[in-house]
Amino acid sequence: MPIRMSRDEFEEAVADALDTIPQDLLDRLDNVVITVEEEPEPGSAPGLLGLYVGVPLTARDSSYGLGQLPDHIYIFRGPLTRYCYTRDQLLEQIRVTVLHEIGHHFGISDERLHELGWG
Repeated sequence: MPIRMSRDEFEEAVADALDTIPQDLLDRLDNVVITVEEEPEPGSAPGLLGLYVGVPLTARDSSYGLGQLPDHIYIFRGPLTRYCYTRDQLLEQIRVTVLHEIGHHFGISDERLHELGWG
């Protein structure tokens, strides 16, 4: 049974997760939006908790810039509430998912994020 958490509470948990990131790293986020969505697109990988869509900082070159749409980090409320068994576990998994997707913005691979414990 999914953990019950209102959308407002969930969005607050995402904001709280962002508050745990050191300011010098937050200052390096560039042209990225973080959005809570209920579910990933149909046909997405099973169990998808979050998704980064964009051009990682490590892949940007001089052609990146003016007119570029922001990168997007999606945090999926439905899968996260179904994945966890307790509220505390859900709060921690939201934090891990936010950090994981921000890691992709910085160009860190899934493999490396898993090695670091942010898988």
